[in-house]
Amino acid sequence: YLKRQSDSCSLERKAWPLFSLLSIEELATVRQACIFGTSANEAIYITHENELFVLGFNCSSCLGTGDSLSTIVPKKLDFLRGKKVISLSYGSGPHVLLATDDGQLFAWGHNSYSQLGNGNTSQGVSPGLITSNLQNKKVKEVACGSHHSMALTQDGEVFAWGYNNCGQIGSGSTANQPYPRKVTGCLQGKTAVGITCGQTSSIALGDNGEVYGWGYNGNGQLGIGNNGNQLTPCRLTTLQGLCIQQIVSGYGHCLALTDEGLLYAWGANTYGQLGTGNKSNHLSPVQVMADKERIVEVAACHSTHTSAAKTQSGQVYMWGQCRGQSIVMPHLTHFTSTDEVFACFATPSVMWRLMSMEHDDFLTISEALKKEFDNPETADLKFSVEGKYIHVHKAVLKIRCEHFRLMFRSQWTEDQQEVIEIGQFPYPVYRSFLQFLYMDDVDVSPEDAIGLLDLATSYCENRLKRLCQQIIKRGITVENAFTLLSAAIRYDAEDLEEFCFRFCVNHLTQVTQTGAYWQMDGAVLKEFIIRASRCGAFKN
Repeated sequence: YLKRQSDSCSLERKAWPLFSLLSIEELATVRQACIFGTSANEAIYITHENELFVLGFNCSSCLGTGDSLSTIVPKKLDFLRGKKVISLSYGSGPHVLLATDDGQLFAWGHNSYSQLGNGNTSQGVSPGLITSNLQNKKVKEVACGSHHSMALTQDGEVFAWGYNNCGQIGSGSTANQPYPRKVTGCLQGKTAVGITCGQTSSIALGDNGEVYGWGYNGNGQLGIGNNGNQLTPCRLTTLQGLCIQQIVSGYGHCLALTDEGLLYAWGANTYGQLGTGNKSNHLSPVQVMADKERIVEVAACHSTHTSAAKTQSGQVYMWGQCRGQSIVMPHLTHFTSTDEVFACFATPSVMWRLMSMEHDDFLTISEALKKEFDNPETADLKFSVEGKYIHVHKAVLKIRCEHFRLMFRSQWTEDQQEVIEIGQFPYPVYRSFLQFLYMDDVDVSPEDAIGLLDLATSYCENRLKRLCQQIIKRGITVENAFTLLSAAIRYDAEDLEEFCFRFCVNHLTQVTQTGAYWQMDGAVLKEFIIRASRCGAFKN
């Protein structure tokens, strides 16, 4: 099927900046998501409870909130009523089409060309149910071009409506189409299994692997050997004998994947998006990546000139317009999904499909480690600190810390112990240290960070030392400044010492009136006064 969601992905906030507005708890509820818009500044997401939320700029009321107000706080839309979303697509206006698991079609947003299919040209500020010419039909897939729309029904019929300046509705004319209209011509009697749209072109995939195209063809995006627009569907005869199982459209190019894992491309190539090694358009399909292993997925979308593909072993390639660069040959990336290509390199950084999230019981190594910290059921070692136990795993400590790697050698007595007593550090500090080895992060107060800094220095944990210094810098106040300065001097943390010293000088009157100032070691206090005087702190 076209754009089939063969891979589940994680919704990483660093990849999709708009989702940094969601808390970790909110992100965990997301089952499906789509980022779209001219600046990738609109988002729709659906939770495991089948609740639909939106956030972003709300251009042309494309968020469906009933108004044109932007929002950085997710707003819930109530029209789903527990139904599942099976397909979603967006145009350039933008307008949005959505199909539910019971075959209903909803549309909202930009509507200057009747691309919502509701018979008028008024902006759709809220999701509206589209039924004209679709009575007793169940929609299973939707696709949007720039300002036109398509729907595929369960019985394999294709409907199109909206802007028709180039024949992209397939009606035989260039008159705009205000309601869904069945696409016929050489599609009549055929069963379609997939649909995709370029900016002003349309493609349908037959159940026998045949490809049909209509609409704008100025760059050869219909793949029929010429660059004349087609007002009705036209079969791509050059793909005769090949069974296409997935097809995607970019702004003005197409990628097609055969059931044998071969990739064919055609159409616009200004940015190298065909992957042929040059920037010449191709009016007919040309095979690319022929020297690579079997391809299992291809990716493109009508709002970008970017292409991506994934191979059988999981390698991900990208080409075309990538962050302004034209990459004319498929480039092997370090990504694990084609979605990441669009997040990091497409312009705009939109999603090429409705993304499905991985939310099963599977945990990554990192997640599993975090979960097992201080778990008595799986631990094989306990630390006793101030009469409290901390449960850990020897193997993890040996892998993560040189100090423990040495400690658990057979000649050390600790290697034979099930409980190790710790006397030189307080419980909160030692627990934070062990937690750091499992989680790569620390969450302590600036005061506890001093003790942790001492431990990090003792155990030669430089990253932990840097994290502690960061916490101390961010938590410095008039009340604790001298305490932190003394600690920085004691643990030989030069950058931190300079930072604390500057803070004390800048707030000299207040800090010299704190208890910490008068409890300061005499030699340290004397050195501070000498340094401060050199800085002109005592000038009248």
